Amino acid sequence: MTDSKNINNPVGQGGGQRKRLSRTERQNNGPHRNLDRQGAAAQKAELVRKMREKARAAEEAGQSSDDTAQS
Repeated sequence: MTDSKNINNPVGQGGGQRKRLSRTERQNNGPHRNLDRQGAAAQKAELVRKMREKARAAEEAGQSSDDTAQS
């Protein structure tokens, strides 16, 4: 089987024609990765929001117990 040195000219590759890959897509930085990054950013933002809510609730609980201890 003959192999081609050019990624955009795959000679002898089975399964018909292959999509031309841009340089960014060959470096695994194509549009699918941008969607992955957006999803990861949204997930991180949600996690940060939950952590802040827990910290705020713990802080409020700590302040209320301090208030009862002082009186």
